[in-house]
Amino acid sequence: MFYWFVRAVLRWPFHVLWHARLVGAGNIPATGGAVLASNHLSMCDSLFLPVLMRRRMTFLAKEEYFTGRGLKGRAKAAFVRGTGLVPLRRDDPTSAAATLVTAVERLRGGTLIGIYPEGTRSRSGVLQPGKTGVARLALTAGVPVVPIAMVGTDTVLPIGATRPHLARVTVRIGAPLTFPDADPNDPDDLRSVTDTIMAAIRELLEEPADEKLPLGDRPTTEGVRHRA
Repeated sequence: MFYWFVRAVLRWPFHVLWHARLVGAGNIPATGGAVLASNHLSMCDSLFLPVLMRRRMTFLAKEEYFTGRGLKGRAKAAFVRGTGLVPLRRDDPTSAAATLVTAVERLRGGTLIGIYPEGTRSRSGVLQPGKTGVARLALTAGVPVVPIAMVGTDTVLPIGATRPHLARVTVRIGAPLTFPDADPNDPDDLRSVTDTIMAAIRELLEEPADEKLPLGDRPTTEGVRHRA
């Protein structure tokens, strides 16, 4: 209930203040689980995508968001719990493995889970190499990966900023990617799948500003074999 309340409150100002728009909404699966893999420019990335989407989704979020101290820290922890984020402790392999199990269960149950394959925000704005966790998660759960490009969020809330700025924000959704023959236990497959996902995100980032061709009208790469 809290999730939908926050979404309803933010939707109007996001459209009015930042002219936020979603391109390629038809590429989001109508039902079933999927991994939403996005570039990461700003803290507000995790707000713009859920607010603009019709389906509910959640993100894997670093554990520090759930353990804040002081009034501000506790408020942030309450917010991320209320919006359904899944805590991830990146420096603890055991905790990370437990998070993977939880995320896989949710994906198989039909949840949309967002992840930032770069692992952290890009300070330069340039897409960084992806970590293979995104591939392991999708392949283990047996769900498609939907590439996403955030454009303009780094202007709205740059790294280190405490107050948002006015800017135009566009979220581009690419065609779902599936890798039916890839093995989640094969390091080469994990690297190959991850690189393919990052290439799809990079292509979305290079889209022309006028968005002439709706992304949902493009051929899907579903079923393509990506292993060398």
